[in-house]
Amino acid sequence: MTAATRIEHDAFGPVEIPAGRYWGAQTQRAAGVFEVGTERFAACLLHAFGLQKIAAARANARCGALEAALAGTIAAAAGEVSRGLFDEHFPLTIWQTGSGTQTNMNANEVIANRANELLGQPLGTKSPVHPNDHVNASQSSNDSFPTVMHIAAATELTKRLIPALIILKEALEDRARAFAGVAKVARTHLMDAVPMTMGQAFEAFAWQVSSGISRLQDALPRLLLLAQGGTAAGTGLNAPENFDTFFCEEIGRLTGLPFAPHPCKFEGMSGHDALVELSGALNVVAASLTKIANDIRWMGSGPRCGIGELVIPDDGLTSSIMPGKRNPTIAEVVAQAAMQVAGNHVTVTMAGASGSFELNVAKPVLIHNVLQSIRILSDSSLVFANKLVAGLDVDRERLESNLGNALLSVTALNPVLGYDKVARITRTAVERRIPPREAAMALGYLDAEAYDRLVDPIRMAKGGS
Repeated sequence: MTAATRIEHDAFGPVEIPAGRYWGAQTQRAAGVFEVGTERFAACLLHAFGLQKIAAARANARCGALEAALAGTIAAAAGEVSRGLFDEHFPLTIWQTGSGTQTNMNANEVIANRANELLGQPLGTKSPVHPNDHVNASQSSNDSFPTVMHIAAATELTKRLIPALIILKEALEDRARAFAGVAKVARTHLMDAVPMTMGQAFEAFAWQVSSGISRLQDALPRLLLLAQGGTAAGTGLNAPENFDTFFCEEIGRLTGLPFAPHPCKFEGMSGHDALVELSGALNVVAASLTKIANDIRWMGSGPRCGIGELVIPDDGLTSSIMPGKRNPTIAEVVAQAAMQVAGNHVTVTMAGASGSFELNVAKPVLIHNVLQSIRILSDSSLVFANKLVAGLDVDRERLESNLGNALLSVTALNPVLGYDKVARITRTAVERRIPPREAAMALGYLDAEAYDRLVDPIRMAKGGS
C-alpha cells in the first residue's frame, strides 16, 4: 500500500484500491478481470441503483431486517448516488457477468463506504455498514439488477421519451394544420399520383408518432412489475415477508410510478420479455421516424434541381467545398439514430433469449442497448421537432407548377370521359410534352372551363366530394 492507495479485504484476501475512490474490493477485482471495451452504463442506470438501494433500505427497516438508524444512513448515501454525485466511482464497463453482479456490488461498496464516512469512519472499514450484510440485505444481484433495469427503463420512457415524442407529434400536427389547404402531387411507387394536400402528408406523420406513443404506453404495465424479493433464484430465500411489497411502495414514492411486485419472480429474473417488448416498440418508433425524416428530406430536395416542395430551415451548416450548400442534416441525424435503434433491437432480442434456466445471463448488454435506444430517440425527436419540423415551409410556386404538370390529375375525369379517353389524354401529354390540361383540350374532350371545374386538386384531395 502507498499513500495513493488503501487496502480492503474480501473473501479472497486483500485488495489495493486507489485512495479516495469509494468502490471496494470486488469492484477493483472486476476492473482487472473484465478488460473489455469502453462502453459504460448510462448514468440513469447508476442513478436507478441509488433509488433501488434507498427503497431496499427502507423496506428492510419496515420488515425489521435493518435498524432504522442504519437504514437511514444507507438511504442517505444511496440518495447521493441517485443524484449523480458518485458517477465517477462506477468504473466498470457493461462487459461483465451476465447477471450484472459486479455493478450491483459496485453500488453496494460505494454506498457502504459513503455511509460509513457519514458516520465518521474511514473508507474501507465496512463498519458499521457492510456492503453485503446491510446495503445488499434481503437482496441478490439476480433480483436487484433486473429491478434496476425496469426502474431505469420505465423512468426514461415516461419522463424522457414519451414527452419528447409528444412534442414531435404536436409539431407535426401544427404543420398539418398550416398546410391543410396546400395542394400537392401524391406519389406512389415514387411516381406521380393523384392530388392530395401537404397537410394530409403531415397528418400521416403525426399519426405515426401518436401510434408509437401508444405502443410504448402499452408496454409500460409489464415494466412496472419488479423482480425484487426473488433473491437468488426467484424463491425469495433470505428476504423477509412483505419485503417485495414494501420495496415497491418505497420505489413508487421515489419515482412517482406505480411499481408492483412481479407475481412470478422466476419469470422476472430468467426472462426479460418486458424489455424485449419495449425494444420492439422502440424499433417501430425508429421505423416511423425514418419514414418521416426521409419523406421530409426528399420533399425538400433541391432547392433548384430536386422535388423542392418543402423549404427546410437553415441550420447554419454548409459544405466543406461547395459554398452556401444547405443539407437536411437534422433529418439525417434522425435516420442514423433510427438505424442504431434497429441494430440495438437485434442485440436486445438475442439477449432476451439468453436465459439459462432460472437466470437471464445477458442483462448488462440488454439494458445498455434499451437505454441507448430510448436516449437517442428522445434526443433526436426533440431536435427534429424544434429545429426542423417547426420551421418547415412550403414552396407554393413549385407545388403549383408540379400540379399543373401532374399527369394523373386527370384520374378525376374517369367518371366523365371513361378510362380509355383519360388514358389517351395522359399518353398525348407524355408524347407531346404538354400539360394534361392542354392535351384534353387538344383532343377536343373538354374546354378549359370544364377541365378546371372537374380537375380541382383540393376537391380531389377530399375524395372528390
